[in-house]
Amino acid sequence: MAGMDAVISWGTRILLVLWLGVIPIAGAESAEIAVGRFAVDGLSGWVPKSFKGQTAYRLVSDQGRWVVEANSHAAASGLIREIHFNPREYRYLRWSWKVAHTISGGDERSRSGDDYAARVYVVFPGRFFWQTRAVNYIWANILPQGQSLPNPYSAGVMMVAVESGAARTGQWVAEERDMLADYRRLFGEDPGEAEAIAIMTDTDDTGTDATAWYGDIVIATKP
Repeated sequence: MAGMDAVISWGTRILLVLWLGVIPIAGAESAEIAVGRFAVDGLSGWVPKSFKGQTAYRLVSDQGRWVVEANSHAAASGLIREIHFNPREYRYLRWSWKVAHTISGGDERSRSGDDYAARVYVVFPGRFFWQTRAVNYIWANILPQGQSLPNPYSAGVMMVAVESGAARTGQWVAEERDMLADYRRLFGEDPGEAEAIAIMTDTDDTGTDATAWYGDIVIATKP
């Protein structure tokens, strides 16, 4: 999907700055930042960004908890939450997600196949707009799990196949990523401050349909 990656590559910024409280974890020398606590906060603070058509995002109850459901019909739009944090301190990103199916015709190596049932962005601004970078955690279509490559629209966006293919579709999957280690591996240097996290389900390049669900999103100082 060209839109989100083009926006990130050109450094477009969300204007609304949201300060989130740090929540201590009892009995551990760690702390968390709640990026999305959907049962408590709903979609408060999440800003929609449309690139082509409109992916529909709404709160639903699924297996006893409130989550975000995304439905895309040949469309591309995301939800972005601006949050500034130091990834050398808050380096662990945790979330859960579920997809109904992967994208028919989706291919991470080509612009015509750059669609994903689910993906989570972490955005890192540069000193200049062209230096903005992003790590994009994807539920890949054909890229093997664990592999990474640049987005076909922008070399400043590196995609990591956290899940791949149909083996785990239809079930909730919990994820945890070391953002600092991923950034170092993907870009060969330490990151600066992160500025936003986004979720996105898009099908505009393939003209297909996709449904996904996103659970709570948390940043933590320890795994």
